[in-house]
Amino acid sequence: MNFKNRYLLIIAAVFWFSNAFAQSTTAYSWTNLPQIKQPVFKKDTFLITTFGARPDGHTLNTKAINAAIEACSEKGGGVVLVPAGLWITGPVVMKSNVNLHLRVAATLLFTPDKIQYALTEGFYEGKSAARNQSPVSGIDLENVAITGKGIIDGNGDAWRAVHKSQLTESQWKEKLASGGVLKDDGKTWYPSEQFKKASVGNKSMLLTPGKSPADFADMKDFLRPNLIVFNNCRKVLLEGVTFQNSAAWCIHPLMCQDLTIRDVRVKNPEYAHNGDGMDIESCKNFLIEGCTLDVGDDAICIKSGKDEEGRKRNMPTENGVIRNNIVYNGHGGFVVGSEMSGGARNIFVQNCTFMGTDKGLRFKSVRGRGGVVEKIYAKDIYMKDIAQEAVFFDLYYFVKFATDGERDMRPVVNEGTPVFRDMHFENIVCNGAVKGVFVRGLPEMPVSNIVMENMVLSADKGIELTDADQIRFKNVQLITKETKPVVFMENSSNISLDSIRYDVESEVLFSVSGERSRNITVQKTDVSKAKKGIEFQKGAQEKSLIINPGK
Repeated sequence: MNFKNRYLLIIAAVFWFSNAFAQSTTAYSWTNLPQIKQPVFKKDTFLITTFGARPDGHTLNTKAINAAIEACSEKGGGVVLVPAGLWITGPVVMKSNVNLHLRVAATLLFTPDKIQYALTEGFYEGKSAARNQSPVSGIDLENVAITGKGIIDGNGDAWRAVHKSQLTESQWKEKLASGGVLKDDGKTWYPSEQFKKASVGNKSMLLTPGKSPADFADMKDFLRPNLIVFNNCRKVLLEGVTFQNSAAWCIHPLMCQDLTIRDVRVKNPEYAHNGDGMDIESCKNFLIEGCTLDVGDDAICIKSGKDEEGRKRNMPTENGVIRNNIVYNGHGGFVVGSEMSGGARNIFVQNCTFMGTDKGLRFKSVRGRGGVVEKIYAKDIYMKDIAQEAVFFDLYYFVKFATDGERDMRPVVNEGTPVFRDMHFENIVCNGAVKGVFVRGLPEMPVSNIVMENMVLSADKGIELTDADQIRFKNVQLITKETKPVVFMENSSNISLDSIRYDVESEVLFSVSGERSRNITVQKTDVSKAKKGIEFQKGAQEKSLIINPGK
């Protein structure tokens, strides 16, 4: 099928599904979404220039900016105003009842001088760890905001390593000229010898019993800070500002309640290791809307702690609304995991566009994490040029399989078994991906009870399910390059395929594999248009799939 015909088919299918979508009903309500309380501030304004700050791109303004924030909070709160200019600063510590407002053309540029950042207790990927102090932080606050049209820049290139393959030739030459050291093979640049030793030696930054941040002084350069960290805060607002160039994660609210992130821009280089856009961790009642992200790792990511430490915290990320956002580069557009040991639930994702991300809707975990991810709802999601999968579930995150691809069987379910269940995705359009849908659960804990309806997926491959249970596809158009098969199901059960449309010239429509496959039903789908409607492999029985063409 040529490009023009494929495009026309997509447009026709979108109209068809939009009509079907309008007539569909669901068991949950999009009209009764979680409510998020907003912070309110006094009108009193504190200019940072009054406290001695200078916008000359040279003066270190750390003391002046923090003095303005402190004075504002002590007098009952208000606005700390950052006028237009290039303001060099070290770490900024937020206080309750303070709105840090950056006017247009105001840039807070954080110094690359690592001495300015104290070693402190923090978190790394869901576990307690030694970190350098974040450029912007707040702990145990209420009523706090960062607003305006300015820029907060973390100067992340001073902190992060980069591989030669991630840069152009001219960028690599520029990096070498900036200083730093190379790995022995000459293919990785490190910002310092200290960083290199910690990285090559695979040194841990985790705070185990008996260790304090001071014990990590010999690897300080390696302990990259997250740009914005709010820990255990209530009524937090980030609005209008551009957050960019973070050393590690960009925006990291942790254990916060009533969080709003609105109309912000988040930008990191594509090569930024751990360059996530937003990591919402163990937060309750949150709204992310109207944001634009272009980052080096996951874009909008839901987390809740890692492994036993996350399970003991037992704080799910819950009651969230994510809408009207655009994601360009990123490992995933909307992501849950892999550090989700405290669980996630009651999250609504609507009217988002992913343009060129690695994956679209991305769910990931692994044995040992534990946690329950459930009641995730997504609709009106539009994707283009997805590098890998449009919809992706994988409970073998970072697991290497044997050459034969076999997965080990562990029938025992315990507190470390992750659970992904009870989700509903509808009105999803993807024009370009390697796979439309990929689901890989665990033999002992399949990904279960997922409904996907009213979808148009143009991809190299259609649908692939392994260790999945109670998965329902309804009104799905699959426009695929590879058609042998269009839908692959391995050791999966209770699968419903209702009103599936596919390319007429498909070699094999449904392939069923594995002796644990059972109770697969196909209805309102014309199997005869494929050269071969169904095939059974690796012990799958013919009775595992039933066709009801008229129902």
